[in-house]
Amino acid sequence: MKKTVTHYDWVSILLHWLSALVIIGLFAVGVWMVDLNYYSTWYTTAPHWHKSVGLCLLAATLFRLVWKCIRKQPEIEGATWEKLSAKLVHSVIYLLMFGLFISGYLISTSDGRGIDVFNWLTVPSLGELFPDQSDIAGEIHEYIAYGLIGLAVLHAGAALKHHFINKDNTLKKMLGVKEK
Repeated sequence: MKKTVTHYDWVSILLHWLSALVIIGLFAVGVWMVDLNYYSTWYTTAPHWHKSVGLCLLAATLFRLVWKCIRKQPEIEGATWEKLSAKLVHSVIYLLMFGLFISGYLISTSDGRGIDVFNWLTVPSLGELFPDQSDIAGEIHEYIAYGLIGLAVLHAGAALKHHFINKDNTLKKMLGVKEK
């Protein structure tokens, strides 16, 4: 007899909320950074931190996907269309995140320099793979970032709808709250 999982484990919960905070933070910093000029004291510091945190998020996301594969997840609650929508939105969120990682890499390495991650290690550059790489990748990065934030808002709204309207266990599972 299979044991039914009713809540996410603490690793899944930690990765979920940490990813959410980091994504929101990176988005806010990214929006702020585009207005920095050469004379700003943050002109080189902010992008360094943005890239470093982004690459750490990539590592955490890869670990999270492996973790999802090896750990049993609780069932999604709701109507059939809600379950399908949840799976679709989760998949698109991951696709957008990888789109951000790839486009961010292409922006940062088009000049042939690697990306220093907190001065711990350097991710090597593949150089400019196509003309105007950093400009094209920059536009893609921006559009994907707005799309990801939009889907995250939709995701949060759906969780709140499940909690307050459906009065089901959806949000509590990701908060680690056990039903009595």
